[in-house]
Amino acid sequence: MRFSGKCVVITGAASGIGRAATLLFAREGAQVFAADLNLDGAKAVAAEAPGITAVACDVCDVAQIKALMDQAAVACGGIDVVFNNAGAGGAREAIDEIDADGWDFTFHLLLRSVAMGIRYAAPHMKGRPGASIVNTSSVAAVGPGYSPTAYAVAKAGVLHLTKCAATDLARYGIRVNAVQPGFINTNIFTASMEMPAELVDTAKSMIAQMSSQAQPVARGGQPDDIANAVAFLSSDAASFMTGASLIVDGGITIGPRHAWDPEAPGMFDTLQAMAEGALGAPQ
Repeated sequence: MRFSGKCVVITGAASGIGRAATLLFAREGAQVFAADLNLDGAKAVAAEAPGITAVACDVCDVAQIKALMDQAAVACGGIDVVFNNAGAGGAREAIDEIDADGWDFTFHLLLRSVAMGIRYAAPHMKGRPGASIVNTSSVAAVGPGYSPTAYAVAKAGVLHLTKCAATDLARYGIRVNAVQPGFINTNIFTASMEMPAELVDTAKSMIAQMSSQAQPVARGGQPDDIANAVAFLSSDAASFMTGASLIVDGGITIGPRHAWDPEAPGMFDTLQAMAEGALGAPQ
């Protein structure tokens, strides 16, 4: 019951990581405001455990973000934890093809929403013991190859915003950290590809299988893996952490496959074989 009596606001709460986090915080005693563009989905999550209030919120609409934070603060007398999590894949085009509208939409959804979530939550968090904000970034923030370009750049922005916000809010006792998920088995991939509903389950199984083979931890990442990290960052156990980011990715970012898979050929194996062959050749 780490969060008994705490007021927690979570965006993107209807599915995936947000749903897992909502249920975890509720199980541990929090009053959770589960916000999502999909109000029916948020209500379904609220029906799974006591202490959850479903709220409709489009995080691309700043007025709705403010209303969400104000609603939670009025109900609880303040806010203790905010998990800025809502997001989607955004525009998928490469930099030589993307248009300004696609770029702006992706940044409004993934970066501006986090900034405004912090902006309108912070006044309700000042002076609250253990006040904590956690933002969802991504392994895509560490380099190309994990996502479309606009998504990656926006998530890199979330990391720097986290550091800047941590310095701005330190005077009020508010900690700000980020979590960087790897390939987590949620609907974000199938939704961004507009996958037909009848193929979603099959596609998610394929994603889990592919990701388990692409990283040192040989299983697909699950929403609970990220929810547990968010709960840690929000808890007193992380009270000495602010401006930090926690990578939870099964090790996918630690290096190329040959760094952790003894069966994979290394970068210089062919050259080494050539050298050994030359040395062993008859003179």
